Amino acid sequence: MDRFKVGIDVGGTFTDLILYDSKTKESHVAKVLTTTNEPEKAILEGLRELCREPKQVSLINHATTIATNALLTHSGIARTALITNHGFRDVLEIGRQRRPELYNLYTRRPHPLVRRKNRFTVHGRIRADGEEIESLDVYEAKQVAQTIVDEAFESVAIVFLNSYINDSHEKRMKEILLSTKFGGTISCSSEVNREYKEYERMSTTAVNAVLSPLMSKYLRNLKRRLENSGFQTQIYAMNSDGGMNTLSYASKFPISVIESGPAAGVLASRHLANILSLKKVLTFDMGGTTAKAGVVIDGECDISYEFEVAGRTHSGRSIKGSGYSVRYPFIDLSEVSAGGGTIAWVDDGGALRVGPNSAGSEPGPAAYGKGGKNPTVTDANIILGRINPNHLLGGKMPIYSNLAKQAVSVIAERLGMDLKDTAEGIIKLVNLNMSKAIMTVSVERGRDPRDYTLIAFGGAGPIHCCDLAEELEINHVIVPTHAGIFSAHGLLVANITRTFSRPVLSTNSFLEPYFDEVRKIASKTMKKEGFHNYIFKEYVDARYSGQSFELRMPYEKSADIKRHFSEKHKETYGYASKDEIEIVNIRVKAVIHTSGLNRKRAKHIHKELGAPSEYREVLIKDISRQIPIYSKVELNIGTYGEGPAIIEEYDSTLVVNSGWKWEVNDYGIELKR
Repeated sequence: MDRFKVGIDVGGTFTDLILYDSKTKESHVAKVLTTTNEPEKAILEGLRELCREPKQVSLINHATTIATNALLTHSGIARTALITNHGFRDVLEIGRQRRPELYNLYTRRPHPLVRRKNRFTVHGRIRADGEEIESLDVYEAKQVAQTIVDEAFESVAIVFLNSYINDSHEKRMKEILLSTKFGGTISCSSEVNREYKEYERMSTTAVNAVLSPLMSKYLRNLKRRLENSGFQTQIYAMNSDGGMNTLSYASKFPISVIESGPAAGVLASRHLANILSLKKVLTFDMGGTTAKAGVVIDGECDISYEFEVAGRTHSGRSIKGSGYSVRYPFIDLSEVSAGGGTIAWVDDGGALRVGPNSAGSEPGPAAYGKGGKNPTVTDANIILGRINPNHLLGGKMPIYSNLAKQAVSVIAERLGMDLKDTAEGIIKLVNLNMSKAIMTVSVERGRDPRDYTLIAFGGAGPIHCCDLAEELEINHVIVPTHAGIFSAHGLLVANITRTFSRPVLSTNSFLEPYFDEVRKIASKTMKKEGFHNYIFKEYVDARYSGQSFELRMPYEKSADIKRHFSEKHKETYGYASKDEIEIVNIRVKAVIHTSGLNRKRAKHIHKELGAPSEYREVLIKDISRQIPIYSKVELNIGTYGEGPAIIEEYDSTLVVNSGWKWEVNDYGIELKR
């Protein structure tokens, strides 16, 4: 009997698991520390805690940060060769000539993923219209292939000019590599990113190539170890755009899973927003390493098609030119280095700083007792009484508050401040950083946060949600049940998706022949992989003629593209033009709707608040006082109360500030003021 569905979210600090029982319609959760060097170990530990009947598991959906971490640290990435046209070996390094910090003479650019000596060139040229004007030099191609085999490269990226319109040279080069007995992975730009702009296509293909062996090995090992543990079921990986895909697809195109973890949290928020009929939602996900902000409007997430991975951020914005350009659909998020494990420090000028470095899961915050010495946001929250000073995870994880005090006291002495004042300073700084991330997806895009509901989740999100809501004048907050594992919940409500694209570069608005072509390719691919009950969602990337960047919008056969684009452009940039509209790309998204979750609803009892489990001295908003501490599991649906209060759950802690009213409902805790 197929009884259970499992969602697994591997984060930088914790690995979160949720098991849904279709028989009882109940969910069970587990949270374990991530084993960075062997992520499968933490996954199996959590599964053993959750599931004693692996043969009854029908589905495992998985999100991971392994690709992102590899690019950030340059550890585990494959030794890769790049093959391109003669005279274009340096495109990868020249890029768009963006300097991350224009007026900083000592600014650092990211090291190229493929060193110059490992970039090979071959004569041959395809024109921009797809016509071959110089045939591929087969002799030269064979020499390059043999060199790559002799030097034992693990992966190869093949990127020829204009291959998005004519991929014959890339196909021939791949054939030559295979005939030379190359045994590594091969990434062709025409397969990875069939769109124009040679630098972005080259960078995306290079990122895919360096990650492919690592991701293939990881997913292969994960599947094997799950099967050895009795889990004989289908396993899917979360895409960065919020859809699920097969492990074979994720292995071949690891760029698809780079932002998989953050995407799951927004998916869960969208699902909850639909249930509660919320039209405008800001999502806030604070974990152990980072905090992410996103937006859901009328059930739709913001989707972008280009981002920089492993780059630096400033106030939630990506610093252009500081990372590696990747073109792939992903849920648009603002991210800052502000998590429970983010390290506080004192700079050379004697000022208190928080981030960007994190203690991660190893050694973690000082209070975890795993050898961490640096003061973190978690340590500060413990000192202020906002987190249980004795244990987390229902008593499974001990907390050493004395170690937190020792760590924070070091910087308190340097600052000449009291211990609690220093801890409060850390919290105020991290709140400031996170509020900027939320403003990036709201105020900076013409959205008034006061019109939105804030859904706060992640292990640390509920601790800070009232502070952030007050800063942004938000009056309605939802903290979902098991907020610390909410992203894993998103994995169980995601659909299976695959996006197919084709360049058009035309001012002709009659697009049906192009869409027919892509629909046929999409249908053939989906059926080949065993998928049948799918629907298509269609989009166009359009711009005014002469512009360099596009806007995506839904496509309808009878729609007025020019009018819809002008409306979209005015909404985004504040103005519209009478210039000609150019269609750059068309996209067809195949979607297979999954069954989702049918949760058991509890009986609603309007109940006044009983006695708290304890009182604890807590410092909130510059005031230290004894406030009531409640256990979430002891609060019935309909129980209500007022702040200040703290509500503790297995995987998260909610701090309710003064002036807020809260009530427990079917899906978590609702806060209003």
